[in-house]
Amino acid sequence: MKVINPSTGEVLADVAVSGAKDVELAIKSARAAFDSGPWSKISLAERKNYLQKIAHGLLDKAQALAELETLNTGKPIKESIFMDIPSAAKTFEYFADHLEEYLAEEKITIPAGAESRLLRQPHGVVVLIVPWNYPLLIASWKLAQALAAGNTVILKPSSLTPLTALELGKIIQEAGLPIGAVNIVNASGEAVGEQLCADKRVDMISFTGSSEVGKKILSYSSKYVKKTIMELGGKSAGIVLADADLELAVNGSLCSIFLNQGQMCTAMSRILVAKEVYDDFIKDFTAKAQRIKLGKGMDYEAQMGPLISDGQRKQVLKFVESAKKEGAKILCGGKIPSDAQLKDGFFFEPTVLADVPVDAEIFQQEVFGPVVCVNKFSGVEEAMALANSSDFALANVIWTKDAAAGAKMAERVNSGVSWVNTYGMFYNEVPFGGFKQSGFGKELGREGFLEYTRLKNIIVDKTEGAKPLVNYWYGF
Repeated sequence: MKVINPSTGEVLADVAVSGAKDVELAIKSARAAFDSGPWSKISLAERKNYLQKIAHGLLDKAQALAELETLNTGKPIKESIFMDIPSAAKTFEYFADHLEEYLAEEKITIPAGAESRLLRQPHGVVVLIVPWNYPLLIASWKLAQALAAGNTVILKPSSLTPLTALELGKIIQEAGLPIGAVNIVNASGEAVGEQLCADKRVDMISFTGSSEVGKKILSYSSKYVKKTIMELGGKSAGIVLADADLELAVNGSLCSIFLNQGQMCTAMSRILVAKEVYDDFIKDFTAKAQRIKLGKGMDYEAQMGPLISDGQRKQVLKFVESAKKEGAKILCGGKIPSDAQLKDGFFFEPTVLADVPVDAEIFQQEVFGPVVCVNKFSGVEEAMALANSSDFALANVIWTKDAAAGAKMAERVNSGVSWVNTYGMFYNEVPFGGFKQSGFGKELGREGFLEYTRLKNIIVDKTEGAKPLVNYWYGF
């Protein structure tokens, strides 16, 4: 299979594609490693050591990994160097440092004369399905938690962006993990998705991607009931209150929609602005959006790269054309750039839409590109109604000088994550995940880690003389 550099449209690499036989081998390998192999028998200290070795391996190859990530995804090299690669390494470090704490046994004394031991155990074989927008980082999120919890894994990267996942496989091999603990299959979801997700030998599925694909995976997994984590799409809302620091709100909002070319599930693709400051906000926001420098991923001066593929660009353009027909006004962008240096890549201009009807397709559906709807509101209640009108409920941002009031308002927004006066701050210490059509389950933090475990309750009778009532129920 040919892997394309979206900045140039050129072939970046040829990679082998896994077929049905490879998937079968991966499942057998993971199952054997968990059921009877060394991975299930190693100590927590050894498990911790393996995770630390992976983290060190990522940092040792950070420059090469950053370049490969940028060449494969098109994202600006500065994002890969300063955000993606260090964050991936820190995730392995964090769960290495906390796995013993999170897996600690809990004892509960029951007044009826019994003791309960609560044990956190691994599920078994876990399939990890990773999207193309953050190939290495999200793979690291899932792998670090699943391995720290004691599972064996099958990692399926996106067939568009498999290169850093394959390099991660080399790092894991160099770290010396037992055979079968980690298995990587590179193939399209259409080709192997059902085989991976419907197999009885797979105990859990963790998926990050579109809602449409998530529904297919849930259907496949329903053949044999199994644990799933679904981190799906979003149509997130940024809310700019009348008292907001406008410079902060404008600059933060630019980041919230145009970072990674808008190809983020948490992209604030709906920005709701108080009518009192709307004119000032939209003027500054549009002017700065027009100044964003598009460029090839490896250009250190580039602020925004290309979309992942020509197909994705066509999808974004289709959304914009539909918005125009529904009455939206294009304030800037909305087309493929004319710069001759960008003609071979999959570039699309940062696009700002105004006067967007709230029932328009682009106001309701995820675009996954550098396109934002900026609407005004009158009063907090209208802002809340607009923010909560979406079928998605992943994230939101509130911009206000009254941080306490903003935090209180955030409680009312129907989203799994709320930021106040900032955007996109992800921490290994706290969970991430959405509600409604944005999915269920968490990644990161103690809560995310525990998703990759199953809770076992062992009850021991402690009644005097070990003669509980059940001893006499049918006793003769």
